[in-house]
Amino acid sequence: MSRGKNSQGARAMLRAHFLANLGRIMASDELRQVAGNISEWARRVRELRTEEGYQILTHNDRSELKPGDYLLENPKPQPAFERAVSKETRAFVLDRNGFTCQQCGAVAGEPHPYDPSRKTRLHIGHVIDKSLGGTDDPSNLRALCSICNEGAANLTFDRPSLAKLLVQVRRATASDQREVLKWLRLKFPRD
Repeated sequence: MSRGKNSQGARAMLRAHFLANLGRIMASDELRQVAGNISEWARRVRELRTEEGYQILTHNDRSELKPGDYLLENPKPQPAFERAVSKETRAFVLDRNGFTCQQCGAVAGEPHPYDPSRKTRLHIGHVIDKSLGGTDDPSNLRALCSICNEGAANLTFDRPSLAKLLVQVRRATASDQREVLKWLRLKFPRD
């Protein structure tokens, strides 16, 4: 079976599993097994989010979820962005960036510096996210390793301080501030 068919099959199995287990927290190991123990199972989950629009929640979305926990509460997908970066553009960006993660410096194919048990796999990431109006133009694209692209180890950038966050929230429109409050209430329902 070709690699493309494997990835589509794994994504379909994961989609069916999430839909059959609405509202139940699932761990990474369970999802890896459902996907047929393929190494790129997490990419298939991300594709369900980004390409198909399923609102699969993680610890970044809810405080009660631990890293490696996943939860689908709503079976209806939201509008999603299609993958629009061509193979040619992808090759150009990887070559331009020296096949190196532009965030942490990891090199494609070598053991990852923050997780030596994994070989570095590069993705194409947006400098300005598409949801914020960014484009698929090469000037808005960069090579990112899977760890940095998933947001698990943005180690080269300091997290914003409380003071900086508050300044940004105060500068935002009232409707955006309400959205931040709504998101915080969802993330910390017990507080």
